Amino acid sequence: MKKYFVTAFSLLAIAVTAQAQRPTVKRVNVAFDTNWKFHKGDTTGAEQLAFDDKKWREVTVPHDWSIEGPYSQTNPTSRGGGYLPSGVGWYRSKRFTFSKPATPKLMYVEFDGVMANSDVWINGHHLGKRPYGYSTFRYDITPYLTYGSSNVISVRADNSIQPASRYYTGAGIYRHVRLVQTDLVHLTPNGVYITTPVATAAKGTVKIQAQVKNESDKSADYKVITTITDNAGKIVATVEKSQSVKAGVTADFMLQADVKYPKLWNLDQPNLYTAITTVNQGSTVIDDEKTVFGIREAKFEAATGFWLNGKNIKIKGVCLHHDGGAVGAAVPLDVWEERFKTLKQIGVNGIRTSHNPVAPEFLDLCDRMGFVVMDETFDTWNASKPNGEKGYNLYFTDWWERDTREMVMRDRNHPSIVIYSVGNEIHDNLNDSTGFKKYRDQQNLIHQLDPGRPVTMALFRPNVSGVYANGFAAMMDVVGQNYREKEIIAAHEAHPDWIVIGTENAHDIAQWLALRDKPYMAGQFLWTGIDYLGEEGWPNTTHDSGLIDRMGNWKPLGLQRQSWWSDKPVVHMVRRADNDGTGNWVANWTPADFGTYDNAKVQVYSNCDEVELFLNSKSQGIKPKPANDAPREWDLTFEKGTLKAVGRNKGKEVATEEFKSAGAPAKLLLTASRNQLTHRWDDAAQVNVTVVDAEGNVCANTDDLVKFSISGPAEIAAVDNGNVASHESYQGGARKAYQGHCMALVKGNNQTLKTGPVTLKATMAGLPEAAITLQIVQ
Repeated sequence: MKKYFVTAFSLLAIAVTAQAQRPTVKRVNVAFDTNWKFHKGDTTGAEQLAFDDKKWREVTVPHDWSIEGPYSQTNPTSRGGGYLPSGVGWYRSKRFTFSKPATPKLMYVEFDGVMANSDVWINGHHLGKRPYGYSTFRYDITPYLTYGSSNVISVRADNSIQPASRYYTGAGIYRHVRLVQTDLVHLTPNGVYITTPVATAAKGTVKIQAQVKNESDKSADYKVITTITDNAGKIVATVEKSQSVKAGVTADFMLQADVKYPKLWNLDQPNLYTAITTVNQGSTVIDDEKTVFGIREAKFEAATGFWLNGKNIKIKGVCLHHDGGAVGAAVPLDVWEERFKTLKQIGVNGIRTSHNPVAPEFLDLCDRMGFVVMDETFDTWNASKPNGEKGYNLYFTDWWERDTREMVMRDRNHPSIVIYSVGNEIHDNLNDSTGFKKYRDQQNLIHQLDPGRPVTMALFRPNVSGVYANGFAAMMDVVGQNYREKEIIAAHEAHPDWIVIGTENAHDIAQWLALRDKPYMAGQFLWTGIDYLGEEGWPNTTHDSGLIDRMGNWKPLGLQRQSWWSDKPVVHMVRRADNDGTGNWVANWTPADFGTYDNAKVQVYSNCDEVELFLNSKSQGIKPKPANDAPREWDLTFEKGTLKAVGRNKGKEVATEEFKSAGAPAKLLLTASRNQLTHRWDDAAQVNVTVVDAEGNVCANTDDLVKFSISGPAEIAAVDNGNVASHESYQGGARKAYQGHCMALVKGNNQTLKTGPVTLKATMAGLPEAAITLQIVQ
């Protein structure tokens, strides 16, 4: 692709041809991710068409240049940004040409997110500025296109004003970009809004609101048709509505369809439907849009919490930041999918998007995998927070309405979203009319845009701020509180009409019991589901509060949580890493020093009726399940060999776990999350490397360097080991093992676009080389 340019006009033609099977394709939507030029640092004149960018680095977006490092304690991002670099980055698109269309068309460029303070130009014409790096936005480029000759889109992203966030943001065009072409009469951006006011096993009522904008100079009659298909592609309903739309006016078309015996969207079977909505003039289709949605009923009740399709469900949620560990903020969807699979195994069924709008494909994945979502807007309003003093608080007054509007309109068709949050631990004064108005304005806007979903916010120390007594909490649809579970319990019991939820919760047993034992507690969201970059003191660069680490490996917190949240029988063993009950909890039977480790404190996390522990086949006793779900504990005299836990229900063995003391490292084991990849940007295979002894036991104390090499049409996109204190580069071909593990993320090479076998090799000093083969396919 370096050798030639494919014009955008050709791409549009290819897109139409590829979708020729569809009866109604008029809108053209083309990925615009490849062949960007990137320059780290500021420069002058880069917005101009004639600017010489030949020496700039070629990249594919999404692209996060901050994750490339290096780490430094003196980087201005400091604690919040994980001590990674900040500054200005410039991007210039490939030169693209258009032939003038036979009939007038509109052309837009859409960005799913640019971090941050972005300015965008086309051919030197400034299109606009967006401070908030998490917002999706679009610009009309029609007036500035030059037909028949080159066009260039330029982007300046500036996150040099620091500290800008309490957690890692990334830098650059870190989400997808598209070119969109429509007719002069077209559906407005995110103008198709679908709700399902009736969702039963017998009937699903689907309401469609379609906004049509007439940007031509003539009034005319138009017909909107919506065709609904199920997840097998079968048409289940078709409805239409005709009306006149005056020139320069936006009109609402209201339609309703009934689906017999619908497949409801739920956590176990997240069934999806597709609505294809077309705008027709006479017999001609002039615009169309595809909307994926689910038929389901979600509601919150004060006395009983959350209900989905008539079933009372506890939301067992986690808070997630938007970074993907080693890949930073530019996260291939496969990375999220592997993480989500692990969270599902733990028993997680809910996600809070902390504390900002996420990439749209993140929510698509929640829809497909069956998670309920709390969709959140901001971490700050006007008041700043420590380690993020120069963040969104600088822009809230001027931008909150636009950023909220665009998030809600973009996200409101996702069946996974059941509640919105408009703030996290807001430090603004909530004891006066100004604070009340800020919240009420945001809640009212969301009610206007998406009347079917409630609004909350994560209250910060409510008994201290007084919001439980001053009327603030009383105006919230759902009262959300971070931590301090006893306070929210007392608040509900004083106000039984309040719907309550834990918006952010610790991992301790008291907070779990508050959810388990109080029927009115709708759910809780743990801080956090996955270790995340930033919000940590040097030399650490990663906050380690997750159920799983950056690599996706289980942590003791995740093992314990599975024993509380999973419906399946669970047995997990952990021990104190150091002698005599000291050190961190670890899940192995291999002390770092066999000679000084003699008193082992062991815990077993289990939901089984009873657990029996064996050391070298000798029973160490049977312990019943405590009423408060606490772990079962044993104090053992350490013996090298085998530790085994057996869980039983009603006397029947239902779950076991076994650890063996590992010997010297003997080989590397390589396993891949997937064996086939395409060249799609979101495709990625995580190849995990495990150091094992001759019998295959994990050598958990090994930290030697692993070197990678790759051959074939793919590349190593990132390496990692999950160590929160490591300052190694995520780029390149080497990483130290940590607790016996490391990984390499493999992606197709977009510079070659070839198919065929890919071989990844891993070596460690003193051990034989290990290899794994993957396939790049079309």
